[in-house]
Amino acid sequence: MQHPAELSIYSYLRKSIDGKAGMSQEVIDKVADDIKEALHKQFNSEKKNFKVRMSNVGRPKCQLWFDKNKPENAEPLPASFKINMIIGDIVEAVFKGLLRSSGTEFEDNDTVTLKLSDKAKISGEYDMILDGKVDDVKSASPWSFQNKFEDFHSLNKGDSFGYVSQLVGYATAAGKDVGGWWVVNKGNGDFKYVSASEVDKTEVLKKIEDTYDYLDKDKPFERCFEPVPETYRGKASGNHKLSKTCGFCSHKKKCWPTLRALPSKVYSGKLTPPTVEYVKLWSDQHDNGNY
Repeated sequence: MQHPAELSIYSYLRKSIDGKAGMSQEVIDKVADDIKEALHKQFNSEKKNFKVRMSNVGRPKCQLWFDKNKPENAEPLPASFKINMIIGDIVEAVFKGLLRSSGTEFEDNDTVTLKLSDKAKISGEYDMILDGKVDDVKSASPWSFQNKFEDFHSLNKGDSFGYVSQLVGYATAAGKDVGGWWVVNKGNGDFKYVSASEVDKTEVLKKIEDTYDYLDKDKPFERCFEPVPETYRGKASGNHKLSKTCGFCSHKKKCWPTLRALPSKVYSGKLTPPTVEYVKLWSDQHDNGNY
């Protein structure tokens, strides 16, 4: 365990299971109020035009370029996306209830503004301040819980959702230290704390500045990632796959017109081959080396 509050929550839950600890009506009411507020935001808020916010500034610049300049070309989000967002809100509300019930004190969410150079500003709402540090609460799939949130380096390596920039932006704007992420496994209810103590704040803030400048000055579109060569038993197949960082981007088909989701070309097992998103196939006769 990386945080003292982890032990406090586990102890509280153990006592609750044994019938030796309850949850006060005050805490229950607060959890309910947080969920009500989240439902109003998710279902009754007007759709906003694109704006650089703390919640998106860490995403790839190429994705944000499309969000700003070609939003009509985005792939429609599935209906399950809305449910996923609601689950995340509920997890945050309940987790804060567990913190309160375990005797852990924290400052609740608040809106802050990060001032950049040239009088530019980015705003956002952090989840909490605990022990003088800004923390975020995230719900994660079993795979993400195990792999993406294994530690800070795993998250920082493939941070396509911009969680690191988001957290650093919140902390800097609030005048607090960077804490980390409370991550809850949506598959089994397990949770852990992932510290961001090793983050290079100067580097991340420079990235935030660069991203804002890129979008604010309407610079031409540039891809952020190259296709990944496919290999089979250590040898190149000649095919090129979509970068994993681009996997959840709603503009990937517009960015890569040749993108095709096909059964793996190198799978040799007996089961159904996995689906792979290919940008280029070796068999494409029209290939001239450009993408």
